[in-house]
Amino acid sequence: MQPGEMIPTRHAYGEELVALGGDLPNLVVLEADISKSTQTYRFARAFPERFFQMGVAEANMMLVAAGLATTGKIPFVSTYAVFGTMRACEQVRTFIAHTHLNVKIACSHGGVTPGNDGVTHQATEDLGIMRTIPGMTVIMPADYHATRRLVRAAAYYSGPVYLRFTRDPVPVIYTDADEFVIGKGKVVQAGEDVSLVAIGDFVAVALEARTLLAQRGLSAEVLDIHTLKPLDRDLIVASARKTRRVVTLEDHQIQGGLGSAVAEVLGEECPTPMRRIGLRDTFAESGEYRLLLRKYGMDAEATVAAVMELMK
Repeated sequence: MQPGEMIPTRHAYGEELVALGGDLPNLVVLEADISKSTQTYRFARAFPERFFQMGVAEANMMLVAAGLATTGKIPFVSTYAVFGTMRACEQVRTFIAHTHLNVKIACSHGGVTPGNDGVTHQATEDLGIMRTIPGMTVIMPADYHATRRLVRAAAYYSGPVYLRFTRDPVPVIYTDADEFVIGKGKVVQAGEDVSLVAIGDFVAVALEARTLLAQRGLSAEVLDIHTLKPLDRDLIVASARKTRRVVTLEDHQIQGGLGSAVAEVLGEECPTPMRRIGLRDTFAESGEYRLLLRKYGMDAEATVAAVMELMK
């Protein structure tokens, strides 16, 4: 995949699972009856003896994954983000995280990307929920290459991990040569006037906003914080000290997610004027994804407006 091409990150997840299946004979996949949507059907075809179709029973699926982890397996558990983090929250917290089991919870359809499926399928609180669970690592890759690298890293990472993917296609930003380390963000583009700190598919939104800001004579630094927890505090503080202004971007409620995490860091280490792009204590309605971003002030134009407020 080349920069500029469009592909959902869930497709990269499905492809990397198959590659990992050949490398790790103890890797197993559990699915909640939506393998075409989550792309785990690819693993099912390649390794049917290591694929478990659990049906629409997410809480039980997490318990089975916990049991498999105690036997030395590496379970990847897949469903929609809204179900994996809410319907099964108690099981994730008490039976996976509390015992620090090596379970990877890999969920698709994060944020408002389910679009027309509406609020029942839009996970806009999941990052905040998972971030507050002790010992849980939380990751959302920005594009195809980041997804493949970070899924592989998660498979070799000890302990519970939450991975969040998109339903809709997102632009390819990186190349196959780019490296990713869990807990270490990336400077996608350097800048001097403002730091655009983004997670997941909103890295592309930040890059679009950067182009618009350049037309106004402003230089924006774009950070990809693919790991929400553990957060790369050093990178965020260094960027904030350089630009003196911060805008966070996420497909999530502004409470509890990236915006909150960055505000906590800056409040403790480097007080900086900032704005947060995301849902503002509201549920999104049904609709086409890009139109929803515009309606709720989560697109590149809204980001530019937030930056201009900080420039006053």
